[in-house]
Amino acid sequence: MTKKGVVIRSTGSWHVVRTDDGAEVNCRVKGAMRLMGLRCTNPVAVGDVVTFISKDDGTAMIAAVDPRRNYIIRRASNLSREFQIIGANLDRALLVVTLIQPETSTTFIDRFLATCEAYTVPAVLAINKADLLHGDNDGEALLNAVALLYRTIGYQVMITSTVTGEGIAELRQLLEGKTTLLSGNSGVGKSSLINALIPGASLRVGEVSVAHNTGMHTTTFSEMLDLPGGGHVIDTPGVKGFGTIDFEREQVSHYFPEIFEQGKHCRYGNCTHTHEPGCAVLDAVKHSYISESRYTSYLSILNDTDGTDKYRKPF
Repeated sequence: MTKKGVVIRSTGSWHVVRTDDGAEVNCRVKGAMRLMGLRCTNPVAVGDVVTFISKDDGTAMIAAVDPRRNYIIRRASNLSREFQIIGANLDRALLVVTLIQPETSTTFIDRFLATCEAYTVPAVLAINKADLLHGDNDGEALLNAVALLYRTIGYQVMITSTVTGEGIAELRQLLEGKTTLLSGNSGVGKSSLINALIPGASLRVGEVSVAHNTGMHTTTFSEMLDLPGGGHVIDTPGVKGFGTIDFEREQVSHYFPEIFEQGKHCRYGNCTHTHEPGCAVLDAVKHSYISESRYTSYLSILNDTDGTDKYRKPF
């Protein structure tokens, strides 16, 4: 018997598919589908609409995946040419970051945001564990500076804390009725946020390593969770880095809105914004109209796509 449904959980070997009538079916992927996407480590992802075939012995096989309206991918590992789909058919992506305990690097943030731009997924930034920053002058200054940077570019930035409840009601309202991918480094508090948003979710919460100031993995597979007010969140395992893949070098600036805007004023239409005379982007960075951290992230992606370490900051 052939049926359709949405993939709500993926553990690698097995995929749980929810049908229109609410039934949840454990499925495997047909071998032919795995071979079709040799560079993709997971040809089926959470959020996919799939067709599966139920067999008489009680097993089920996913036979086809409907065309995705969008998705987000990341490099499977630092040196790999393979990629992983971390979520499909999304209304938005919510990147959860922390500025201390642990610190999320701006390079990680920018690579994630650039990937969302490339794959047409609206992105929101949530700066979590704000309670650790309030009441400290340096902490408050850092929080305000990071929030201002990304808001100025045009991203929505939310300030949250599961300890004090700051921003939780606003976040719940933002997510309601939508399908949202949650991503971030290990230890930034994704599981705590989900527990605050979904009573009874009871996701396991990890500790932050004192020695290395990094988070411990608590989520080991991707899963779509239902929100009480409607909508879904896709919880994903925490990651240390976010590798981009298959970006065309001449397109990278398009994924940094402020660089793309300034690039319209460059002398040359094919300007790489690395060394060319009359480059409006280099001038904007020099005069702090474009953040140096964002420009550094732009260069890091150029290095990824070119396969060399050619592009350095020119000043």
